Amino acid sequence: MGMYELISGDGSGIANPNRNLPVVDGDDGIPQKGDIESGKMVTRSSPIASSGLDAASARKGQRLVSLDVFRGITVALMILVDDAGAFVPAINHSPWDGVTIADFVMPFFLFIVGVALGLAYKRVSDRVAATNKAVLRALKLAILGLILQGGYFHGIHDLTYGVDIMSIRWMGVLQRIAIAYLLVAICEIWFTSDDDVDSGYSLLRRYRFQLLVGLILTTIYMAFLYGLYVPDWEYQIPEAASSPKTISVKCGVRGDTGPACNAVGMIDRKILGIQHLYKRPVYERTKQCSINSPDNGPPPPDAPSWCQAPFDPEGLLSSLMAVVTCLIGLQFGHVIVHFEDHKDRIFQWMIPSSFLLALAISLEFFGLHMNKALYSLSYACVTAGAAGILFAGIYVLVDVYGFRRPTYAMEWMGMHALMIYILVACNILPVLIQGFYWGEPQNNLLKVLGI
Repeated sequence: MGMYELISGDGSGIANPNRNLPVVDGDDGIPQKGDIESGKMVTRSSPIASSGLDAASARKGQRLVSLDVFRGITVALMILVDDAGAFVPAINHSPWDGVTIADFVMPFFLFIVGVALGLAYKRVSDRVAATNKAVLRALKLAILGLILQGGYFHGIHDLTYGVDIMSIRWMGVLQRIAIAYLLVAICEIWFTSDDDVDSGYSLLRRYRFQLLVGLILTTIYMAFLYGLYVPDWEYQIPEAASSPKTISVKCGVRGDTGPACNAVGMIDRKILGIQHLYKRPVYERTKQCSINSPDNGPPPPDAPSWCQAPFDPEGLLSSLMAVVTCLIGLQFGHVIVHFEDHKDRIFQWMIPSSFLLALAISLEFFGLHMNKALYSLSYACVTAGAAGILFAGIYVLVDVYGFRRPTYAMEWMGMHALMIYILVACNILPVLIQGFYWGEPQNNLLKVLGI
C-alpha cells in the first residue's frame, strides 16, 4: 500500500478537513497493507517525516474518502446491473453500439486505479524495487481473475468445479485491470520528469511522457482497428449427438466495426485462440441475433452466421484503450498531489472531463460510435469524462464539505471492493452456500431463496 499526503486546499471559504494529514490507500485502488515506496512516510511537508516518528503514527491519518466512496458506488452499480440487468435490459450492457449504465462500470474501476496510482507512487525511492512489487501485484491479480473467470467455477447451480486447460478463458475483468495497473504503474515509476508544477500547463509538461504513452497506445489501437484486414473465419458449435458443427463467417474487409469482422475479435482469435474466448458474447442480444433484443432470446430465422461465435469483451487490442483510461485517472491523481487549493483541483478536473465528453460526442457524430466491446475511442472518452465529473462531485461533497454520514455504506463497500467482487459478483458466496444441501444437490438454501 502506498502512503501519501493529501495536500489539502487553503479553504477559501470552503471547509478544509485534510490539512497535512497522511492518507493511506492501495496503489491498485484497493486498500492493502504495506508501503510500496519505501516502507515509511516521506512527504514534502509532513510533520511526521521531519520529526522522525515511525510510520505507524502516520497510518492514523485520514483517507481520501471520496476515492473510497467512488469505488463503493462503482461496486454497487456493478451488483445492480449484474442482478437487475436480466430483468431490466435498458440498464444491461449495450448489445453493441451505444452505452448504458452497465457500460460505465469497468472504465470507472480503471479510472479509480489510475487515481490511486498517482497518489501511491507520488515518491519512489527505489524504482527497481517498486517495479518488482508492481509486477508481483499485477501477477497476483491476473491469477485471481483467471481462477474466478477462466471457467474453474462452473456456476451457482452446478456443484462441480475444474476447467479444461484447452478451453480456459484467458482474459477477464481482473486480468484487464492487472494489465492496466502494471503498465500505468511502470509509467508512473519511470516516465516522470522533475519539472515544477504551478499551473495546468506545467502539470502536462511534467507528465508529458505519460501522455505520449497514452497517445501512442491510442494511435496503435486506431491503426489496428481501421487498418488491419480481417479475412473469412470459422468456428464450431458442439452437437450433443454428433461431431461439432462448423460455421463460416464471411468477412474479407478492412476497418469494419461490426460484431463479425472487426480487428479486435480477429486478434483475439489469432493470438488467444477462439476456444479461449468468452462463449456468450454481448452481440447475442442484438436485433440480428435475438427476437427479444435488447434481451436474450431465440435467434430469428434469418440470423447471421456469427451470432453464436465466441467474442471476448476484455480482449487484447481493446485493453490498450483500457490502459488509456487508467492513464487518465493517473493524471487526476497528480492534481491532488500538486495542487493545494480545492478550487484549483476541481478546475483541473472539470476542464479535461468536459473536453473528453465533448470529444466523445464529436466522435459519435462523425461515425466513431461508442462501443464497450471494442472499447472504442469515443467510448473511452465518454466514460473517462463521466468518471472525472463524478469523482469531482464526490470530492466536493465528501472531502470538502464533509458529508460523510450519507455515504458510509458506499465508503465501506469501497474499502472492501475486492472482497465484495469475489464473493458477490463472481458468485463465490452463492457457490459456497449451495454446497450445503439436504438429500439432493437441488435442495439447498439458494432454492429456498429463489436464486
